[in-house]
Amino acid sequence: MKQQTIDILQKYHQEHLLDYSKLLTKQEEQNLEEQILAVNFEQLQDLYQTIQAQKIIENKTIEPINYTNKQKLTKEQKQDLEQIGNKIIKQGKYAVITMAGGQGTRLGHIGPKGTYAINTVNGKKYLFEIVADTLKKASKTYDIAIPWYIMTSKENHQETVQFFKEHNYFDYKQTNINFFKQGQLPLLTTQGKLILNEQKQIKEAADGNGGVYDSMQKHGILKSMKEKDIQWVFIGGIDNILSNPVDPILLGLTISQNNVIASKSIAKTNPKEKAGVFCKSNGKPKVIEYTELPEQMAIQKNQQGELTFGEINILSHLFHISVLQNLADVKLPYHIALKKSNYLAQDGSYVEVNEPNVYKFEAFIFDAFERYNDMSILRVDRKDEFAPIKNAQGEDSPQTATALYNEKQSK
Repeated sequence: MKQQTIDILQKYHQEHLLDYSKLLTKQEEQNLEEQILAVNFEQLQDLYQTIQAQKIIENKTIEPINYTNKQKLTKEQKQDLEQIGNKIIKQGKYAVITMAGGQGTRLGHIGPKGTYAINTVNGKKYLFEIVADTLKKASKTYDIAIPWYIMTSKENHQETVQFFKEHNYFDYKQTNINFFKQGQLPLLTTQGKLILNEQKQIKEAADGNGGVYDSMQKHGILKSMKEKDIQWVFIGGIDNILSNPVDPILLGLTISQNNVIASKSIAKTNPKEKAGVFCKSNGKPKVIEYTELPEQMAIQKNQQGELTFGEINILSHLFHISVLQNLADVKLPYHIALKKSNYLAQDGSYVEVNEPNVYKFEAFIFDAFERYNDMSILRVDRKDEFAPIKNAQGEDSPQTATALYNEKQSK
């Protein structure tokens, strides 16, 4: 390796990568060297040093957030909000982003999660196809082609694009579909060391859904939206098959409340449900993960007998385009997770691990909410808009999600 590369590895205590040279072809060494030179080692060093830092949430800074219950809106209220939202959508000023950077590994599926199929009352449907069906229906309702942006990852981008080609873009106009990749960050072992994958490259992982802001800027998505005069953007995940990404009531509510950010929520069923909840911290909107919410706050109830902190984040967010533009250059905090990751050993063998051995760093989309004074929250019915596919069996599995999906389709 070049002296510049060696100096960098020595400076940041990653000299062990030099021991792999004997395994590398000339081209592989060049590829690895290019990757090393592109790594932000200062950032990685800072992230590793924060691993032991504990988050402290002081009860006095946390308060419940106001929300609107969609089920309790009167017919007239719904009509008023729909009128506001419908106008924006019909003018072609609305777009949808689907975050689909993950793989279907936990489901036992090989390939992008969006290529996973379920058996519905209308036949076999891929997760990508379900979103396409929803957007086609909305486009027909509003007589306007709704732009659809799909955030992939380095790992699944080519396969996702090819999948859409093979399925004729699910009869959604190809020019209205745009793909872009989210960012990556290297994994670090518990000793702070980089590892290599089977391709003899530094092993990386997607940098979390909070990377969407930077990726939109980097890949020209914001420019594309500006050219289309898009004003409002819905961002949701691929795995909620009951997601309603084109909701004039959510849009109308946000505009009527003079907010530029909104989210949908569902009511928490019990204090121990493993889900992040909306609140206000120091007067600013925030999502607290269930692992960070003190027990006395988790069980607290209001005068109506509901959990005080009971508005679950279901990854259904709405943004005014100005917010996405403002956040493009903002560096959000990274959350740290201890994960299992196989790796290439220095003797050339591939090690399959049984215990967590690496730290993964992810930014969360909702951490940007704290930069704003307020946001709109629309509580929706769980059975109407939340059927996630996360686990192979049990809760939030294809079986439970498909049952909810089929029940709604049969109505």
